[in-house]
Amino acid sequence: APPGHTQDGDQETSFRWQCVDQPIGKLLFRRFLEGAPEFAAAGALWSEIEAFEQCEDSEREELAKRLRSRFFTPGGSEHCGFLSATATTPASG
Repeated sequence: APPGHTQDGDQETSFRWQCVDQPIGKLLFRRFLEGAPEFAAAGALWSEIEAFEQCEDSEREELAKRLRSRFFTPGGSEHCGFLSATATTPASG
């Protein structure tokens, strides 16, 4: 299938395609998150996760601790209570 289309030829409408893979869609969705008070923490979390994915290995442990305390811990400055327990449980190993 050509880019932007499903295997049966329909236009791709998935969240990943429109809001992650497409630069303009990603920018618009992030601006939406950052502009709505109830979604601002989700927008900040997305930005921080992208920064985490790009950081040096030596910085990851400290950055992960800050992410957990800021976004995943009840009472954190930008707690994302909508995340499941599975999403917020530290990886083992």
